[in-house]
Amino acid sequence: MSYQRMTVKEGIYFHKIQTNKFKTNLFAIFLTTPLTRENVTKNALITAVLRRGTNKLQTQEEISKKLEEMYGAAFDCGVEKIGDNHSLKFYLEVVNNQFLPEKEDLVRDSIDLLMDIVFHPKVEEEQFKEEYVQGEKENLKQMIEAKVDNKAAYALESCIENMYQGKPYGLYKYGYVEDLKDITAQKLYEYYKQLIGNCQIDIFASGDFQEKSLEKIIQKNLEGYAERKPQLALKEEEKEEIKEPKRKIENKQISQGKLVIGLDVKTGNGEENYKTVVYNTILGGGSNSKLFQNVREKASLAYTASSSYARRKQNIFIRAGIEIENYDKAVEIIKQQLQDMKEGNFSEEDLNNAKNLLLSTIENIPEEQDTEITYYFGQELAGTQDTIEMYQENIKKVTKEDVIEIANKIQINTIYFLTNQGG
Repeated sequence: MSYQRMTVKEGIYFHKIQTNKFKTNLFAIFLTTPLTRENVTKNALITAVLRRGTNKLQTQEEISKKLEEMYGAAFDCGVEKIGDNHSLKFYLEVVNNQFLPEKEDLVRDSIDLLMDIVFHPKVEEEQFKEEYVQGEKENLKQMIEAKVDNKAAYALESCIENMYQGKPYGLYKYGYVEDLKDITAQKLYEYYKQLIGNCQIDIFASGDFQEKSLEKIIQKNLEGYAERKPQLALKEEEKEEIKEPKRKIENKQISQGKLVIGLDVKTGNGEENYKTVVYNTILGGGSNSKLFQNVREKASLAYTASSSYARRKQNIFIRAGIEIENYDKAVEIIKQQLQDMKEGNFSEEDLNNAKNLLLSTIENIPEEQDTEITYYFGQELAGTQDTIEMYQENIKKVTKEDVIEIANKIQINTIYFLTNQGG
């Protein structure tokens, strides 16, 4: 496997992952822009509208037919919140040319189609097609309203919202129902043109490519985008000192309580990032973790207990599904695990188990094309160029003292509990 990054134009980057592990090629385009309340709903809506039709293939049915003609190629799109940035994602997976029954150039066809969807949408009289915008507004409204259906995901999102009130990271990635009413087909198209001119554009190609001119195909598709004023990803803001953790209790009709504790990690990125990854894995990253063993197994206080690390924001989120009456006990024992980590009350075996789990996970990154693309895209936004091998080596270097050092830089920011009426 080899990875190359090339600058196509200002703010437009082409990433080529050359690998012979797969019978498919995967192409992806990411449009990344600062996350704001003004634009978050528009971004989510644009992603949905673009898949409805292009100037060449004017309906979703025509796009589907084209994908079928390309031996059942698969297209998908969505939005993601990455730190204080919003990323619009577009993927197209297609069989590699080498495995076709007859000679065809699906590489060129795939790039042309994907870039047509993203950069040449269906437009009527200088606006998006009215029917498409109205239909996708209704679909997006239903998606936003349905976020409460998955109680665990809702609790995590609500904890983040409370931690980052009035700040970009507190925004919901699909936006807000109340903002939809003012979005017209014309306003959305005007914003789309601004987005394309100002966002960072990352184009990925993963597969076994015989062609040496992928970048030329991409440059040809981007001939109309010479004048750009790219606005690169925002730098993360400094964390404020928390004197007392915030507490938020919310009532819904549920049978099982959802506890989320948001932690601030007072570190920089760099090498400390790898130390924090190991810390999080010992704390709640698997079945051998302190949270799983002590909160779920020994104390039987939780159905689930785990933690995850949000690198871009330097936060760890502890999540537990508990009986509502066990709230106080669960919080107490979770706090004890945090204190134990500060005092070094974990073994070398715990450290090695965590590192081995991480190394196994890292080793599997190249086994999935979308996972590998996600890894290198994350490196792009973080402004780092760590190869997968470098990532593994940095994990291996982490010592028990390093983990204790991180543990003592961690502070509870918010305790959020989703309970039932009167719980």
